[in-house]
Amino acid sequence: MPDITLTTLNKLKQSGEKFACLTAYDALFAHLESAAGVELLLIGDSLGMVLQGHDSTLPVTIEDMEYHTRAVKRGNQGALIMSDLPFMTCATLERALDASTRLMQAGAHVVKLEGAGWLAETISVLTRNGIPVCAHLGLTPQSVNVTGGYKVQGREQAQARELLADAIALAEAGAALLLLECVPSSLAAEITRSVSIPVIGIGAGPDTDGQMLVMHDMLGLSTSGRLAKFVRNFMPGQPDIPSAFSAYVKAVKAGEFPAPEHEF
Repeated sequence: MPDITLTTLNKLKQSGEKFACLTAYDALFAHLESAAGVELLLIGDSLGMVLQGHDSTLPVTIEDMEYHTRAVKRGNQGALIMSDLPFMTCATLERALDASTRLMQAGAHVVKLEGAGWLAETISVLTRNGIPVCAHLGLTPQSVNVTGGYKVQGREQAQARELLADAIALAEAGAALLLLECVPSSLAAEITRSVSIPVIGIGAGPDTDGQMLVMHDMLGLSTSGRLAKFVRNFMPGQPDIPSAFSAYVKAVKAGEFPAPEHEF
């Protein structure tokens, strides 16, 4: 597979072809996922929960993110690498610039930050300095103590209008990508139509340009034994993990995932 770039993802959006995204935290799984055709690897601060055993993403540090970004970089076979800016690294513009520089130097091609319209200036400055940004809207796990838990966002009309306005504002500020987490499918479809940049969904229905899942979830791995509504276990019927990754890519590109039962 030729190296995937932001230009690649923009061309896929324009042509209507879906693209597949998964989290990756180490060299081995980065190799397996990218070799299976996953176009975007996310080093998510979800590693705080699935690798470190925390009950939220808040304890994850920039040093953690640098370490795992370097590991993924070494195993990657041509996918676009995106790394999360961890909790409080976007509290000031200076912090955001410093943390983003560290992640880019560790091997990221794009940094992802959580927030809303107030991030427009930060996104503009990062982009001007050669750091592409993905804006994460909807359910933002770093704000779980403010939002009152892991709940679908944008169900009420006023909140939906606000999310749409934020998405448009951040795209206009220079965001290269948007990621929508746990929002109603109809809202995600409207946002995807309203911006020219690629939109990635996780629990956001079938109409976004790309689909994201946490790797452990799509392999059916969970300490609680339960998977979220928007997750599909791709291991059943597959002989091994690489085949599950390939099945995920195929299902995303064919429009078979997410199915109606995965939508809000």
